[in-house]
Amino acid sequence: QVQLVESGGRLVQAGGSLRLSCAASGGTFSNYAMGWFRQAPGKEREFAAAINWSGTSTNYADSVKGRFTISRDNTKNTLYLQMDSLKPEDTAVYYCVHWWGLAYYSDYNPANWGQGTQVTVSS
Repeated sequence: QVQLVESGGRLVQAGGSLRLSCAASGGTFSNYAMGWFRQAPGKEREFAAAINWSGTSTNYADSVKGRFTISRDNTKNTLYLQMDSLKPEDTAVYYCVHWWGLAYYSDYNPANWGQGTQVTVSS
């Protein structure tokens, strides 16, 4: 069972930056596509970003494209989400996920989820 533990969420002002981390254990990190989902209060969970096994291919939701950057370090079994130009509407719990496969495909649900980390953006 792959375990995912997120960290880095906190309160930040609008326009600020934040970097989330996700530490993975219990599996071969470099064998999986990884990603981030988020869930705002009163809303459904939504896709934010994904990255393939090697870090050479990324996908973003339109709402975060150009502001967020997903990356990974396979030597540290860690996934990152750099969030810049944050907006109040980015306030959400952010979840780290992985897929059973090397690449991200939007038709496939994630195989495993972390417990989430809270990001709050004040206006």
